[in-house]
Amino acid sequence: MTAPDEGAFDALRGQLRDAAATFADGPDALADILLGIVDDVDRAAREPLEIFPVCHHSPASAIAMARRLRAKQPKVVYLELCEDMAPLLSELRNCTLPVAVQAFASEIDGFPIEWAPLSVVAPITEASAEYQAIAYALDTPGVELVLVDRSSDHVYQWEPRDRDGGEQADQDAPPAEEESALHGDAIGLEIGDLRPRFAELEEHLLRHGRVRHWSEWWHQYVELPLGDCDHDTYRQVMVLIGSLFRRLAPGDSRRVRVDEDRERYMWTRMREHLAATGTDPADCLYVCGAFHAAARVAEFGIEGTDTYEIGPRTATTWQYGLIPSSHAAIEAQFGLAAGSVSIAATVWAKNLRRTGAQPFRLVGQAGAKKAAKPKKSAKAAPSAPAVPDAPAGDRLSGFLGRPPVLDRLDEDELLGWSVEVVRAARRNGYLASTADAIAVFETSILLAEMRDRAKPTPYDFQDAAVTCIEKDVVPGRRDVRRLVEIMMGGDRIGKVGYDALPPLARDVHDRLAPLGLNLEQRGVRRALLDIAARPELARCSDVLWMLRYLMPPGTARPIMGERRLGEPAIQESWDLALGTQQRALIELGYEGVSIEQVLEQRLRRAAYGPHATAASVLAAVEDATLYLRGGRLAEELGGRALDVLATERSVDGAPEVLRRVRRLLAYYRTSEPVLPTWIESFVKTGYAHYCTLLPTAFTDEDAGVREVAAMLGFLFGMESLALSLGCDRTQLELAVAQSHPEEPAKVALSWAARVQLGGLSRAELRRRCDELLGNPLVLPAYPQYLSGFVHALEPVPGLTDFVVEAVSNAFARLPDPVLLPWLPTLIGTLRSGGAELAPLLIREAGRIFPGRLAALDAWVPPWRAPAGPAVRPADGRSGAGGPGLALLAAHPVACDAVAGLLGCTEPWASAEVGAPGAALVERHPAAAAALAALFVDA
Repeated sequence: MTAPDEGAFDALRGQLRDAAATFADGPDALADILLGIVDDVDRAAREPLEIFPVCHHSPASAIAMARRLRAKQPKVVYLELCEDMAPLLSELRNCTLPVAVQAFASEIDGFPIEWAPLSVVAPITEASAEYQAIAYALDTPGVELVLVDRSSDHVYQWEPRDRDGGEQADQDAPPAEEESALHGDAIGLEIGDLRPRFAELEEHLLRHGRVRHWSEWWHQYVELPLGDCDHDTYRQVMVLIGSLFRRLAPGDSRRVRVDEDRERYMWTRMREHLAATGTDPADCLYVCGAFHAAARVAEFGIEGTDTYEIGPRTATTWQYGLIPSSHAAIEAQFGLAAGSVSIAATVWAKNLRRTGAQPFRLVGQAGAKKAAKPKKSAKAAPSAPAVPDAPAGDRLSGFLGRPPVLDRLDEDELLGWSVEVVRAARRNGYLASTADAIAVFETSILLAEMRDRAKPTPYDFQDAAVTCIEKDVVPGRRDVRRLVEIMMGGDRIGKVGYDALPPLARDVHDRLAPLGLNLEQRGVRRALLDIAARPELARCSDVLWMLRYLMPPGTARPIMGERRLGEPAIQESWDLALGTQQRALIELGYEGVSIEQVLEQRLRRAAYGPHATAASVLAAVEDATLYLRGGRLAEELGGRALDVLATERSVDGAPEVLRRVRRLLAYYRTSEPVLPTWIESFVKTGYAHYCTLLPTAFTDEDAGVREVAAMLGFLFGMESLALSLGCDRTQLELAVAQSHPEEPAKVALSWAARVQLGGLSRAELRRRCDELLGNPLVLPAYPQYLSGFVHALEPVPGLTDFVVEAVSNAFARLPDPVLLPWLPTLIGTLRSGGAELAPLLIREAGRIFPGRLAALDAWVPPWRAPAGPAVRPADGRSGAGGPGLALLAAHPVACDAVAGLLGCTEPWASAEVGAPGAALVERHPAAAAALAALFVDA
């Protein structure tokens, strides 16, 4: 395109100068702005390298781009897009649009660690000018596509280090909805960000345009007028808008400074390419946002300065791929109104039918209709030289001075919309009828007239539908506004084809192929795995459990079946949503080539992280055994757990350590011929470690009763293994002897430990509890002692009957003002830390207490029963008589054998006391007393 005449815009400059003097009482600031805008348009028009300004996802820009490419047939297309994303664009033909080109980095070097992972996305829809340029360049022989914008690494280099506290470029908070969150918290890149940079201007435009949001203003006052304009008019108007918003933006805005650096970067890259290839600038086309087309930097143009130096990239390793996108995700990422991208897609399809323009589509584009073959007469040879355009004069004066073209009302289209929205409303539970369709039709026309519009826009129709159909409540999960958005094109969600997926994602689909499900489709799919009948499905089960571990919740959700150490799978049922979570699966492929590799990396990262604890490392060991069959990785992580435990000075993780060590020991003892070396060393080191920390933990206020009980559980539970490995029991006895707690719960725990070690008898423990109940000063603290005894069941489960006795005595003797406030504490203790302890208490209480309510009044607790023989209770249950008689009656065969050895030949029923075995008891009273004591202690 040749440059316009030198004075092409002189007339327009004069008009604007006069207007500025009239409305601003002097040709100063306003005149500078208005004349500067014209200068920017003139400068862009004179540039030998043609600049094509666009707005992102604008149907008018896409139509103009398609027309211009067919008319000019450039040999080089410079595109405003991250230069490192170029190798990925050819994979767009394997995807269903909209999709987003993504650069992703999980392991960063040169950026703050809290930024990880880094993600940059560039969404692409069919109704966008950049897609037209990409399709033209990739499918036209001899045409080169060159991306000239800063790299993804420079995007984050130019981000402020205080990202949370300052303004973020091209980024909005991620929404909560599923479709809106497809881009996550990635930084989104736009081509043609045409939106006012400060709220005052936007509010002024919306108020005077009688619209609600920016997308509606753009549709009404820019999109529709430019839909039928010629190329020169479109180009000048877009540069005019970009220059206006640029000049009105705050000069100290960080975003403007970044934009200027981007412009320097792009023009430097274009000049480098022109110099390296020797391409004629007249055969090139520069596609950029209208904001950048009005750049005023010194590097602007092919004759600009070459003083800008592009800095090196950091050592961060970037991965690239395509992820699914959606209209809602694009709207949320860039602050557009809900439904605006869907409406743009509808306008794009309508403009194609109305104008007859032939858009460019990638050959084999997934999800696109096959384009009709062009006529031979209309087909132009790609190598044919472009015909120079006639000099373009001032098109702005005519465009700005022309009254708006009033489109006549398309009654058929509006009527179709009204009928369709009523039909959709009825399907979603609204009580809509034909009368509502008529009301929507008439209200749409009325709203358009109130807003000075000759024809209702989709936004007018949407407001009318909400007013006439949605009264007070929404009967379903969709409101009328959402129904209109769906009707106008819906929230189209893209899909990345199998061939464009990373190797990991393809491997996952291949390994799950035996399930016979279309896992690429969105939605939930139910998978039934009868592993017992089809052993080959065990491999699918392994993949699904690893996906459940690695992917977001809901991607692979087990309905039936679980995976535990040492338990083989028989049958499983899963709900799978891999198509819905395709983005997460693709990003998983950036971390490795298989899910086993990614899982191994994450387990190592968790084990060797700065916040790793012995409990978390043991969890990694268990996961490695569950999902990766243990082996070398489990041995390595087990050694890491040993190192972390030796350096810990806190006992906060003791309950978790105990639980996982018990589980791993049980697994290795049943599935391995010998215990692994690392777990033997862990038990040995843990025994010495917890013995050392035990006296301090008993007196430390930060160490809870549950943690101290877990330490004792480790010491007592692992004692036999630790002693066989060379540990000394004297160390544990000294640790308990040196423990002098003051908190009542820990005191009870200490007593239980001494009973286990033999330093305290049960009779002495019972006597101490009786003294506590008999001391009025200590009585309010007695429930705390009981809480300690409950926790003591973890290390000393043999005290279960004594704990039942202590709790029963508390219920019998504690006054209500003390007992009732303690009950919530007891329940909370059993619920939070006693999930394994409550069954012990319940089972023991069921053994001791009578089985029938009628026997409860005459029942005497065993701990209150006299030592001598007594009569068996009427209900036939033992326990009301002497403990020795109960033991003899419970085991008559053993009793006969012992009686024969002792020379007792009297028959059972000959005793005068009327109780079986009484003769043996009378002949040997000392032995009976000893047996009774053993029975009570057991």
